[in-house]
Amino acid sequence: MQFSLFNNIRRKIEQVVTGRGKVDEDLFEELEVMMIQADLSVHATTRILNELKEAVQENRLATVNEVVAHLKSSLVALLSGGEPTKSVLAVAETSPTLYLVVGVNGVGKTTSIAKLTNMLQNRDKRVVLAAADTFRAAAIDQLQIWADRLNTDLVKHRDGADPSAVVFDAVKAARARGADFVIADTAGRLHNRTNLMEELKKINRIAERELGRPADEVLLVVDANTGQNGINQARQFMQAIPLSGIILTKLDSTAKGGIVFSIADELHLPIKLVGTGEQVDKMTTFDPSKFVDSLLQ
Repeated sequence: MQFSLFNNIRRKIEQVVTGRGKVDEDLFEELEVMMIQADLSVHATTRILNELKEAVQENRLATVNEVVAHLKSSLVALLSGGEPTKSVLAVAETSPTLYLVVGVNGVGKTTSIAKLTNMLQNRDKRVVLAAADTFRAAAIDQLQIWADRLNTDLVKHRDGADPSAVVFDAVKAARARGADFVIADTAGRLHNRTNLMEELKKINRIAERELGRPADEVLLVVDANTGQNGINQARQFMQAIPLSGIILTKLDSTAKGGIVFSIADELHLPIKLVGTGEQVDKMTTFDPSKFVDSLLQ
């Protein structure tokens, strides 16, 4: 992944340190502007730069490599929250593993489900899809197209049916068919629509009752290009349902990249998966260390 604004941050460090022979306040001010332009929140930017300032003073960081190495360390720590395994998708001891996928319309939710299904199939796992987005026109048809392409089972009801019943039936079908995973496409919704958020709570309750445990993952799909609006969406969903992680879509050359750090800093939610293109194989698990390396290489 290439994010020009972050590449510029490294170049700026090289220019200042090499030209002036020291790390000074002017560098911190320039880094602050560049980080905010790269979609980092003010809070995350301030946190990272304060840590860098302390390290410069206490450890007398003076070379480009020392400054960049400390910056990388701070960014990785922010993303992992001290728990690198948080970014790993949960898998239940007793099948089927259930993933509920939530998000507002237009963020790439259905495509992300298809990509996740493809990823699991490549690991020889059997997946049942649940078409629980019953309120949006053509949502069931869209998921049916992906199910056909991926040759996977789809549990669906009629348009306008109870989404909770679809998830319930999908879990039962997965057990009967010996499937490993159920991925539920929940109702695409505006995060400020109260009645739809209540429906989401109901889906979660019904799923837990049928499984005998909470859903193994509740994944919020966020468009990497939405910036702070994506953070606001997540906060609203977190009030309705216990989110376990983020699927970040459209994290390609059009995105600035900083949204990743703002999510970790403000929401304390791990990013589990990232989509980097339109094709069904353009999704990967998220590795904080590798991600930061790609930003500041």
